[in-house]
Amino acid sequence: MAAQAGRDPDRVFWTLVHLIDEDFLREAYRHTRTSSAAGSDGVTAQQYAEHRDDNLRDLHERRRSGRSQAAPVERVWMEKEDGRQRPIGKPTFEEKMVQRAVAMLLDAIDEQDFYDGSYGFRQGRSPHDALHE
Repeated sequence: MAAQAGRDPDRVFWTLVHLIDEDFLREAYRHTRTSSAAGSDGVTAQQYAEHRDDNLRDLHERRRSGRSQAAPVERVWMEKEDGRQRPIGKPTFEEKMVQRAVAMLLDAIDEQDFYDGSYGFRQGRSPHDALHE
């Protein structure tokens, strides 16, 4: 995907969902943070990991057949230092993993459009790298 985007910058990618197979979901799982709280379904990353391969196989089948639908995001209120509260959303672990998979695909395509000296919002680069450069 990244090579195609690099060779043909004007190429339009109409669909990417067929690229998210079990192996890709496994890689997305590996890159998904596991220390966060459970989402609206109550399943933690540790619970998901107990039957990881079965869960990934089921998720892939549901997504492939069109039966998968994002679970509602739970809204919770976090206390700020000044005593006020701010809302945050807690998606399910499985939804975080799907979001990570989509982000990985889009990053591979979009990365081809950046100049080497560009540091903003890029994987593996930070403002500190830009300052050092």
